[in-house]
Amino acid sequence: MSEELLTPNADNELTGHNYDGIQEYDNPLPGWWKMLFIGSIVYGVLYMVYYHNGQVDRSMLVEYQQAVAANLRLQFSEIGELNPDRETLLTYMDDVKWSAVGESVFITHCVSCHGSNGEGKIGPNLTDDKWKNVKTIEDIAKVVSEGAGNNAMPAWKTRLHPNELVLVSAYVASLRGTNPGAAKSPITGEKPIPPWDESQN
Repeated sequence: MSEELLTPNADNELTGHNYDGIQEYDNPLPGWWKMLFIGSIVYGVLYMVYYHNGQVDRSMLVEYQQAVAANLRLQFSEIGELNPDRETLLTYMDDVKWSAVGESVFITHCVSCHGSNGEGKIGPNLTDDKWKNVKTIEDIAKVVSEGAGNNAMPAWKTRLHPNELVLVSAYVASLRGTNPGAAKSPITGEKPIPPWDESQN
């Protein structure tokens, strides 16, 4: 029976290969496979033309950034544009909903230097009453935005949405007075500052 199935004929020619007595017909590739192969080549060419033609607004990174910006605009439509002033920071420092947004920004960008609870790593402890470059609550937003210490603390004004800057600053302010355990000792140049609700420029 097997010999009959492998007998060459006009419609089923063998490839000529023989592997341990196993032979195969020299059948053409299925049409759908050929179309898929040709389609992948066409897609590759179109992809190269679209994304690598020098247009700065067509990269996947830019598309991602635009999507993030659109999401932030939608997210912040409820509160509008926040100003990094004393009243705003004090208000959002105790706002549970928006403090969670500030916390997410902190977790994403700040824990590598300041620790997951603000206890300090290579950056200073944010939970005690001794601060450097900060005397008032508004100074937190200024340091986050502009940076400090010859870029030891990088500037985030071009990398975060203005509302993210305000909300993460309010969250940082809320860490003061917490007890994270294993907090870093004060660093050179840190000085005691008054409570946030008493400090003013």
